[in-house]
Amino acid sequence: MRGITKTFPGVKALSGVDLTVRPGEIHAICGENGAGKSTLMKVLSGVYPHGSYDGEILFEGEPAAFKDIRDGERHGVVIIHQELALVPYLSIAENIFLGNEQTRRGFIDWNDTLRRAKALLQRVGLRENPQTPVSDIGVGKQQLVEIAKALSKEVKLLILDEPTAALNDEDSAKLLDLIVELREQGISSIVISHKLNEIRQITDTVTILRDGRTIESLTVRQTPAHEPELSEDRIIRGMVGRDLDHRFPARTPYEGADAGELALAVEGWTVRHPVDHQRTVVDDVSLTVRRGEIVGIAGLMGAGRTELAMSVFGRSYGQYVAGTVAVNGRPVVTKTVPAAVEAGIAYVTEDRKRYGLNLIDNINRNVSLASLPGMRRRGGLGGFVDEHHERQVSERYRASMNIKTPTVFEQVGRLSGGNQQKVVLSKWIHADPEVLILDEPTRGIDVGAKYEIYTVIDRLAAQGKAVLFISSELPELLGMCDRIYTMAEGRLTGEVTRAEATQEVLMRHMTQTRSTGSKS
Repeated sequence: MRGITKTFPGVKALSGVDLTVRPGEIHAICGENGAGKSTLMKVLSGVYPHGSYDGEILFEGEPAAFKDIRDGERHGVVIIHQELALVPYLSIAENIFLGNEQTRRGFIDWNDTLRRAKALLQRVGLRENPQTPVSDIGVGKQQLVEIAKALSKEVKLLILDEPTAALNDEDSAKLLDLIVELREQGISSIVISHKLNEIRQITDTVTILRDGRTIESLTVRQTPAHEPELSEDRIIRGMVGRDLDHRFPARTPYEGADAGELALAVEGWTVRHPVDHQRTVVDDVSLTVRRGEIVGIAGLMGAGRTELAMSVFGRSYGQYVAGTVAVNGRPVVTKTVPAAVEAGIAYVTEDRKRYGLNLIDNINRNVSLASLPGMRRRGGLGGFVDEHHERQVSERYRASMNIKTPTVFEQVGRLSGGNQQKVVLSKWIHADPEVLILDEPTRGIDVGAKYEIYTVIDRLAAQGKAVLFISSELPELLGMCDRIYTMAEGRLTGEVTRAEATQEVLMRHMTQTRSTGSKS
């Protein structure tokens, strides 16, 4: 790719970007959210057709002028987006050959379809019946189905956009091993990822983008013995244009008169699965968060962290069985989401696109969603929003949260993941909650945007807010939290202070099962 420039109304997303990928290479693309990574790959794969951008693309030595994504696939360039493009109600086999059906005399040849699907699943290491509905398999297996789908199209260059963002450690390891196996089979891969440890583990070359421009390409493993391997700090320096000597901001203590008072107290909280009422997903959980305190919750996939957060926040998950909630020492009943908001609780969901934002609306309206009563016109009819005040508020958060957009009337769905997360935080911060529950607040976000969000969280705690911080990244919890609770199988298995906490200590608590007991 030479001199690729792509412009949207009011924004130059790419400016003269160069990229070279060698045959049989795993090539990583790194950059902050909004750097242009996904846009560049959409240009390469034909999502943005030839003629909608400036510059040239050569594939296997020949000029490539893909008119659409199907044209790119016919040449062997296949992209797997971060949001998987599978139909949940169709079978694995049907999804693999969707749009590429195996036919005979104008009819689908189901025997050939199932036979070929089984061979492709075996190639990606997935032991599932090809007739299994996609909705019945986990996200990790769905990623493998996407790769099997790409292999069915005789892929030569596989593009993966944040392939492990939604996967647990075990599924991530399997997927990375598969990408390496494909390299051994001569298939080149381009991987967009913010997980620098994974990049250093499997990739051959890293190209860094910043503000829509190519900064540099780096070899991950140096050939001469005296030269060190590429470090994470070196990649970060290229991504953000500066050294991040400290990945987390220094904690600013809250010094109000009520510092240390209980802001949130959850007692004996028990919730059953929304469908299988015999299954307990949150089991007799009790925890506290004080004013000005950041308290973490650590746990493996399925430990019950999100189920706990959602059920406390308006009982928006599962079947409530027992338990009480108190805010600032006052018992509250949070049977609905409005009741939880009224009680002073806010919840930033881990799935910002599904539950946190209205993607087809603009930043201005998304910021005001959780606090519409405060946006009413003064005087006259009270049922109308004061649009001037609404814009003042959204403009203030655009500046203070450093949301990278030319206007607050930009559609939220067009923003990068990091900027979308800042809009979600702005929405709930403006609601002025006493307790802020953050569920994976930095998932899918680069290190530069992470630091900005960490700074916002620290600022909220310094103002006396109580923060409950759920994360799958143990270094994040260790760097941000004053105390950390651990969960396993829906129960609390430990409570560790900042001074006592290490990854080893947390992992020991997180892996305790009912058979081993809750004591360490």
